[in-house]
Amino acid sequence: MKLSVNGQAIDITLENEKTVGDVLKSFESEMEKNEATTVKIVLDGKEIASSDFDAILNKELTDNTTIDFGVVSKVELISSLHVLSDNFSTLSEKLQNIPVLLQGGKDKAASEIIEELATSCNNFCHIGTMTMLFPDIYGKLLIEGSKLEDFFKEFLPILSDFETALKDKDTVTLGDLSEYEIVPRLQNIVDAIKAV
Repeated sequence: MKLSVNGQAIDITLENEKTVGDVLKSFESEMEKNEATTVKIVLDGKEIASSDFDAILNKELTDNTTIDFGVVSKVELISSLHVLSDNFSTLSEKLQNIPVLLQGGKDKAASEIIEELATSCNNFCHIGTMTMLFPDIYGKLLIEGSKLEDFFKEFLPILSDFETALKDKDTVTLGDLSEYEIVPRLQNIVDAIKAV
């Protein structure tokens, strides 16, 4: 049997494990000790959907069996959140320059900032969702007292308005949304991450 974690091969010695389920149980026990959890299983080259999970448990192990576990740890998540916090702090400063950049005909520079904002927000959504695997982190990640899903319900329409203003080249609305709506919320995200 060949075992890998996040694509990296690892050496293991089977003890009493005879089935895929036995390996999963042993592996998850080790992950728990290291404050990590499995988020993806690829068995013999095929990613296993959660609905198919029970069907693989009794599959016998062979010399040709390959299992790759996708794993995320609490330490990695916290580290990723802090990197995002730094990104949001930098973006807060850059966003205030968008109206000036657009008025000066520097559309490309403005677009790069907006693309960076979109990427960072997308990453935050993904990592925020992953924190649900660790209730102690998720419970602390409150933005202005709101859970992540409530925060994003309020924030997404603002980003949508920002996108519309950008298409319309409405520099006044872009400036107002940046200064009074987006930047303060990015700072709230930064403050929330500090609590984690």
